Amino acid sequence: MTPPTSNFARFFVVGTLAAALTLTACGSGQPQAGQSASPSVSASATATPTPTPTAAYKPADAKGRAENVPIPVLPEAAKANSKEGVEAFARYWFQVMSYAYETGDMAGWSAMTSAECTFCNRIKQGLESAYIKGRWIVGGKMTTPSVDAIFKSEALTQQVKIQTIQSQIDYYDADGSVGQTATPLSNSASVLIAAFESGSWKVKDLGLIR
Repeated sequence: MTPPTSNFARFFVVGTLAAALTLTACGSGQPQAGQSASPSVSASATATPTPTPTAAYKPADAKGRAENVPIPVLPEAAKANSKEGVEAFARYWFQVMSYAYETGDMAGWSAMTSAECTFCNRIKQGLESAYIKGRWIVGGKMTTPSVDAIFKSEALTQQVKIQTIQSQIDYYDADGSVGQTATPLSNSASVLIAAFESGSWKVKDLGLIR
């Protein structure tokens, strides 16, 4: 069976009727014997919805901040209290941190991070300084090639070992001048401590492995 195509008009044709069938003509009585009723044709077109245009993503550069940066979406796997769940959450947490570096918006990342995380607070303070008074940064995107949780179902918190690669960060002041010395690309290993509370994960601590 050929599936219907919504982008084209669909025609329904009423075939020729037998002469013996009585029809009501438009103001002219019944058709004479031996004549066929005129076929009736109707057409209907299904309107094709116009997609809403998506604003183009523009990374930050020496002329200004990034624009229309895609917001990371929490994967379903990250909602589970399991080894796979905390690993998916850890990846997502770093994606949201990367978003914060690119935009200066730390609301989503802070909501998943305990105020008691000392290293996290240092990151937050650094980002606040980098975006204050019209400043911005270029680069700083983060990827996590390796994520491995040491999951213990009875434990209150879980440890996740993570390899994090972050691109070079360049700093600019509001007038477009270079703000400070660039931070070079980094490739580091860290341990993320997370707890599953009220149905979701939250980062309790973060530390580098030296």
